[in-house]
Amino acid sequence: MTDLHDPRFATTLARGLSVLRAFRMTDEGLSNAEIAQRTGLPKSTVSRLTFTLGQLGYLVQSPRDDRFRPGPTLVAVGHVAAASLSFLVPAQELMRRLAEETGTLVVLAVRDGDKLVLIRTWRPTRVASIWLEVGQRVPLQPFSSWRAFIAAARPSEIERIAAERLPGLEVMLADRPQALADMALQGFISTPAGSGMTAAYNAVSVPFRSGNLAEPVVFTCGALPAEAPVERMETEVGPRLAAAVRTLERLTGQASGSVRMEA
Repeated sequence: MTDLHDPRFATTLARGLSVLRAFRMTDEGLSNAEIAQRTGLPKSTVSRLTFTLGQLGYLVQSPRDDRFRPGPTLVAVGHVAAASLSFLVPAQELMRRLAEETGTLVVLAVRDGDKLVLIRTWRPTRVASIWLEVGQRVPLQPFSSWRAFIAAARPSEIERIAAERLPGLEVMLADRPQALADMALQGFISTPAGSGMTAAYNAVSVPFRSGNLAEPVVFTCGALPAEAPVERMETEVGPRLAAAVRTLERLTGQASGSVRMEA
């Protein structure tokens, strides 16, 4: 749990980072008012933060419309962070091929508080797939991605996450035995359309653990029900996703089934 009263906690830095996290792939720039709305910060505070971030190159302000966009410094930092995740290199071709051959959208998500953030997407070229982009966030609900993450988390990680008191986590922890059973039986976890809150697509997920990260990440295949009915997702797509993740484990020197499911 984040301790805002810890003397080591830099509040101004946290606010500045919240401004950077407000941006999404689909944004055509954001005004100070829009950033304030997304972050919950006062507009006067946002104005000071965007000015500072602009001076440092993390944001740029268009002279045409005065809206802020990610700047070159932020882009450089993002590339450095991505390069540190060595498993992304072999994952690229594996997941691209999986997306093409199954006609599903393949995404990679990492946890950020009570959201799973998409950091990579692979879209099939000949099929109308669901529209999710890098930077979009999956809320803490019983979707396959969250169920796979919770199933793969070690007891010590579960304890740490529980200390964050995330809304909805108790429901996910209660579902963990079933998620573990699904992983043991199938090698993947599924969520039909209509499950959770407003899932409009069928999805299957498999967790993966990288030595570069403290928590598991999740690979997910998703498709509209008309393109991939539940039966096809569970008999074809899920097993192929599981096989792709096992291949990734071998290519990255992980033991097969590197994400050990612990009750």
